[in-house]
Amino acid sequence: MSILQLNKISLVGLTEQKPRLLDALQQLGLMHVIPLQEAEQRQAADDSVNPERLKRALQYLLSSREKRRQVVRLRQFNLSEMLDRIDHNRSQRLDLMSRRDFLEKRIADLTPWGDFALPALNDLAGQKLWFYLVPNYKMPAVERSGLTWHCVHRDNRHAYIVVLSEHEPDANRMPVTRTFTGTIPLSQLEQNLEDLEIELEAVEAEREALTRWIYQLQRCIADTEDRAFLAEVSDQTLDYEEIFAIQGWVAANYLLEIRQFAEENHLVLLIEQPEPDELPPTLLDNPEKLQGGQELVSFFQMPGYRSWDPSRVVFFSFAAFFAIIMSDAGYAILMGLVLAYYWKDMAASETSRRLRSLAVTLTGTSLVWGVLVGSYFGAEAPVEFLAKLKILDLQDFDAMMRFSITFGALHLVLANLMMAWVRRTRLEAWASVGWTVTILSALAGWLQGFHLIHWLVFGAGVATVVLMSNQQQQWQLRNVIWGALALTNITKLFGDILSYLRLFALGLASASLAITFNQLSVDVANALPGIGVFLQLLILLTGHLLNFVLTVVSGVIHGLRLNLIEFYNWSLADEGYAFRPFSKQEVTPWTT
Repeated sequence: MSILQLNKISLVGLTEQKPRLLDALQQLGLMHVIPLQEAEQRQAADDSVNPERLKRALQYLLSSREKRRQVVRLRQFNLSEMLDRIDHNRSQRLDLMSRRDFLEKRIADLTPWGDFALPALNDLAGQKLWFYLVPNYKMPAVERSGLTWHCVHRDNRHAYIVVLSEHEPDANRMPVTRTFTGTIPLSQLEQNLEDLEIELEAVEAEREALTRWIYQLQRCIADTEDRAFLAEVSDQTLDYEEIFAIQGWVAANYLLEIRQFAEENHLVLLIEQPEPDELPPTLLDNPEKLQGGQELVSFFQMPGYRSWDPSRVVFFSFAAFFAIIMSDAGYAILMGLVLAYYWKDMAASETSRRLRSLAVTLTGTSLVWGVLVGSYFGAEAPVEFLAKLKILDLQDFDAMMRFSITFGALHLVLANLMMAWVRRTRLEAWASVGWTVTILSALAGWLQGFHLIHWLVFGAGVATVVLMSNQQQQWQLRNVIWGALALTNITKLFGDILSYLRLFALGLASASLAITFNQLSVDVANALPGIGVFLQLLILLTGHLLNFVLTVVSGVIHGLRLNLIEFYNWSLADEGYAFRPFSKQEVTPWTT
C-alpha cells in the first residue's frame, strides 16, 4: 500500500524559544499540524510587496521569450524597487502594444486609399470628407443615397467612394460603414509605427534584462509564503504561561528524525497511534515514475486514510484506455514529437515532471497498441515487418465489443476486490466479493453462453450481496432488507460495465476519421490533376491534425472518466484530505 502510516505527535517546549523552534520544525518539514486553537486574523502585509504583486511580476518575467543568467549569490536586493521597475516596464509595454495595434489597424484601413493629406476645414467651406470602401454590387445603394459623393478609384471588387458632407452621413444611407482614416497621412503613420517599434524593442530588452532576477523573486515569494505559514501555525499552538505545545501527524518512517529533533532542542515528545474515530490526513507515497497517477488521484478525490491508494491502478489503466481510444501508431509518434519539443519546459516543477512521466507512458502504450491494431495515420503498415505485428482488427465489431466489455468487467472486478480488502474486518467485505462473483459469472455466461453453472454462481453472488451488505459488525435478519436495497445497484453495475464500450466506439471513430481523410485526399488528387496534389497535402495535414487533437482530448476525458467515476464508484467509499507538511518551500535556480 502506498498510503503511509501516520502517528500523532505532540511537542512541548518553552514559550521563549517558540519562534526558533517553530522555524526549525518548519525547516524539518515532516509534520501536518493539528490546530490546537483558532488562528487569529492578521493584518495584510505591505501592499507594495504583497504576494499577488510578487506573483504577477514573476509571471511577467517568466513569459519573456529570452531569459538572462540568474543572479544567485546576492547580498543586497531591494524588492520594492525591483517590483516598481517591473511594473513600470509591464505598463509601458502594454501601452506601447496597444498603440501599435491601433496604428497597424489604421494603416491597414488607410493603405488602399494611398498617402494623402486632408485639406484644411476652411478650404471646403466647413464640409468634410468621409471615406467608404463599397463592394461593386452595392453601388446602386450609394447612387440612391442622395449624398454628394465621388468614386476616386475602382477595382474588380470595390469602389473607393468619398462623400462630401458637413456631418457624418447616417448609417442607413450608406450600404457599408465608413473607413476611419483620421487626419494623419499614411506616411506619417508608418513613421510613427517604426518609431514605436523601436521603443517597444527597447522595452522588451529591458524586460529581458530584468529576467535575471527571476530566482530572487521566486525566493521572495517562497519566503513570504513561508513566513505566512509560520505565523498561521504559531497562532494554532497551545500556549500556557511559560510553555507551548504543538501537535500534528508524522509518517511512521520519520519518527526517528522527530525523536532526534526533540532531543536536540530539549522538547517533550509524545507519540500516539490514531484513534479509531480520528481521521488523519492521507500521505501518498509512490515511485517517482508512477507519481503521475498520484497527481490524477489527488486532483479528483483524495482517498481516505484507511482506504487504499488507487494511484498505480489509475496510472496504468488510464494509459491503456488512452491507447485504445487513440488506436493509431502514427498519432502516438506525433504525440511523442510534441512531448520531445516540450520536454525541457515540463521539467520546471515537480508536478510537471510527474505529468511528463505519465505522458511518456501514454505515448509508449499508444504506440504499442497502434502497432497491434496496424494503424498508421489510418493507413496500413508501411513495411512488412510491422504488418506481421498486427493481431487485432478495429473493424471486427464483435471482437472489439467483447474486448471492451471484458476489459471493463475486469476493471470493476479489481475495484470490488480492493474494496473487499479495505473492508476485510467487516461483513461488508463479503458484499464486494459477492459483486465480484456476480460480474465474473455474468461475463463468463455472456462469452460462452449461459449454462446452469453460470446461473448458480450468479445466484450465489447475488445472495452474498443481499446477506452481507451490512454496515454492522454482527449479522441480523433486518439487514437482509438493506441487502435487498443494495441489490438495486445491479442496474448501476450493468450501466458502468457498458460504459467501457466507449473505448471501442472512440477508437473506431478515430480510425474511421483517419481513413476518411486519406480517401478524401486521394479522390481530390485524382479529380484535380496538378493543384490536386496541393489540396491532397492540405487535406491530409488539416484532417489528421484535427483528428489528432480530437483523439487526445477524447482519450484524456474518457480515460479519466472511466477511472475516476466508474472505477471509483466501486473501489473507494471514503474521501480523505491531503497531508500538508509544515515545511519551507524549496527554490532552485532557474536555468535557461
